[in-house]
Amino acid sequence: MKHFDEARDLAGLPVVGLQDEYAPGFVDSEHSHSRAQLLYASSGVMSVVAGGASFVIPPLRAIWIPSGTRHEVSCRSAVSLRTLYIDEQRTGSGERACRVVEVSDFLKALIVELAHIGEGADGGDIRYQQIVSLLIAELAAMPTAPYQAPMPTDPRLLRVCRRILDEPTDRRTLDDYASLAGMGRRTFTRQFRQETGMSLGIWCQQVRLLDAISRLACGQSVTTVAFDVGYESPSAFTSMFHRFFGVPPSQYRFH
Repeated sequence: MKHFDEARDLAGLPVVGLQDEYAPGFVDSEHSHSRAQLLYASSGVMSVVAGGASFVIPPLRAIWIPSGTRHEVSCRSAVSLRTLYIDEQRTGSGERACRVVEVSDFLKALIVELAHIGEGADGGDIRYQQIVSLLIAELAAMPTAPYQAPMPTDPRLLRVCRRILDEPTDRRTLDDYASLAGMGRRTFTRQFRQETGMSLGIWCQQVRLLDAISRLACGQSVTTVAFDVGYESPSAFTSMFHRFFGVPPSQYRFH
């Protein structure tokens, strides 16, 4: 994945924008940046593991990653990416938690323009300064989208969660996952809830719904997605999706 030259810091510009295209299956392995990063896919779906959570970022959403946060990015489909590297101190954007951001048409236009200007930005240009100010104000006003599942810190539990993220529709039993973690069933259950705030069953359900978001964003039908993520009927899937996201999958807006 294309990164800006942090060693040069590009003449101290408060925001540096880049744009690039990535193929399905591309993975940018775990790394961090000295600046905050705003990842926005104008098309395609990304998965990001960062800041103690796993996120899915469909089109029309972006993810805010604070400086110094180790993260891994995977492209679930072909992705047209716009990335902004933001100097938190100079812009006053001090959010220290990762979050998926709803992107208004206005914020989208600002992101796209800064990515288009790219590394050729002139820090003294009034128009550039105004775009940056508008971006920071609009970003702060945007609501957070619920596209995340908490990740444990215990390496044994993390191994289980990464296996489930790789195969969210896999139907292993609780005993299977406890064995994978090398823990007794009761210890595994207690520690998983302690670290994630939920049972393994609820966590898996949440991950399957995030997988459903990815599939819907890639153009699959509600019926196909319902069965692919393990629901017995489209109506059961629709009911759970509505309960979690507040709207039925048929009305979800990705384009």
